[in-house]
Formats: sequence, structure tokens, C-alpha cells
Amino acid sequence: MFNVAIDGPAGAGKSTIAKMVAKKMNLIYVDTGSMYRAMALACIRQGIKADEHEKVAETIKSLNISLEYEDGVQQVILNGENVNAYIRTEEVGNMTSAIATYPEVREKLVAMQQAIAKEKEVIMDGRDIGTCVLKDAPVKIYLTAAARTRAERRYLELKEKGQECDIDTIEKDIIDRDYRDMHREISPLKQAEDAILVDSSNMTIEQVVEAISDIIKRNR
Repeated sequence: MFNVAIDGPAGAGKSTIAKMVAKKMNLIYVDTGSMYRAMALACIRQGIKADEHEKVAETIKSLNISLEYEDGVQQVILNGENVNAYIRTEEVGNMTSAIATYPEVREKLVAMQQAIAKEKEVIMDGRDIGTCVLKDAPVKIYLTAAARTRAERRYLELKEKGQECDIDTIEKDIIDRDYRDMHREISPLKQAEDAILVDSSNMTIEQVVEAISDIIKRNR
């Protein structure tokens, strides 16, 4: 099965790019981060804090997370509820980064992601796709950008939604999240040895999509 793995730090544009490449190259887009976010949302709703490892591990045992597609758009279903509208907040993002370090969390979701990739030709993005989830993917991309660039993108995204925010705080959160992701004991964020580095700091979205699509064409 032909699969594409895209890894990279928070705010690098992985999801946006992967969706566009999927459409262009006729692949199924799987946003693995949204699956982790759904798990984080469930913990928040139950009043569980990120450092309560045992409670997090116990909570996820009863969670059922699945993916559905409506008009090509991925819908994340948590225990029968579509939670797409609730998983993109900063609170959920920070909680996600924290609990993703727990082996029980990763073990459950990695198994789900691998099962999806065995059935369909997918493009999957996350933090450890090329290094852990899809080690044998024919195409691996490490998509990154400077921390300030990622903060600026996030700032504009939040402002467009009418949310008050501070760019320096956003940048600090991104740098802190990078550190956690890169130094966690289980599947830390890193570029796979056979991954191709794409730095989007000075590229438009269209240029990044074109660059990754060309890489896929050469390897398909």
C-alpha cells in the first residue's frame, strides 16, 4: 500500500499542506493529531489534569475514536460524537502535547493509525509518522519552519477567528511544545533518516504543496 508520512513541529502547516496534497494526489488524508486531540478533549471534559498519568491511562481505555469522511473532509468521532468543532483550541493543543508522552496513549492510537494505512493509500501527518507509525512509507517528509514564522501564522489564524492573542506568548508556547515533543521518552519528534526536509519559512502554501507533490510523483 502506497503511503506518505509527514512529520514536523507544531504550527508547521502539516495538516493544511497534507489536505491539499491528498486532494491533488488522490490520497486519503489522515490527521493523526486530531485523534490525539480528541483524547485530550475527553480528559479535559472529565477534569483530568495533564500530569495525572494514571487517570489519563484509565480514561483512554473506554474511549472510542474513529474517523469518518464527509465530502472528503475528515470528521473525528469521539464516543459517537463529532468533535471537530472542539479540538482546535489552545487548551486542547497544550493538553495533547502533554499526554502524548504517555506510552498508553501512543500505543492505542498508533495501532489505530497503522490499521488505517494497511487498508487505504493515505497521507498521514503528525510527530512520529515516519519514525514510528509508518516506518516503511515510500515517501517521508519532514516539514518545518522557523518558530517565529509558525507563531505569526498561528497569530493570524486566531485573529481571523476573532480571538484575542499575543504573538510573543504564542511563540513561547510553540518553543515549549517543540521542546516537549523533541525530548519525550516515547517516540520523540525527529526527522527520519530517509525523510526529505522541507522548510516552509519562505514558501507559500502553493509552493510547499507543489514541492511535496513532486516528491510523491517521483516515488510513486
